[in-house]
Amino acid sequence: MLRQSFHELAIATRGRGLVEFTALVERWIAGNHFHEGLLTLHLQHTSASLLIQENADPDVRRDLDAFFARLVRDGDPLFIHTAEGDDDMAAHIRTALTTVNLSLPVHAGRLTLGTWQGIYLWEHRTRPHSRRVALHFIGD
Repeated sequence: MLRQSFHELAIATRGRGLVEFTALVERWIAGNHFHEGLLTLHLQHTSASLLIQENADPDVRRDLDAFFARLVRDGDPLFIHTAEGDDDMAAHIRTALTTVNLSLPVHAGRLTLGTWQGIYLWEHRTRPHSRRVALHFIGD
């Protein structure tokens, strides 16, 4: 029989950068004894994003941050929206270029991530934040 379940995670960030939270998601799946289905993750913010990325080499995370720093500069004079500082509009653009939703199959009680893949929250603001991620599972 098909069932649905909802959960919300709070992820603390230390400012701009990637925070892996794969283990939190895996614990929720295991604790609910989910077997087969689809997990949807939704970040409830407009200045951070979700990402599936390599979790073996930290240089990948550093390079992603460096690339986006070059692509979308804080304090660009083009930006009018600076209500919360020089990183405000840059963070919104970075989110628009990435995503706030992920869908992952669950098979045999496990996420179907590849060997070196992890689930990350990518904080685009320079200050620490607490971010909310909604998890929704449908399956058995």
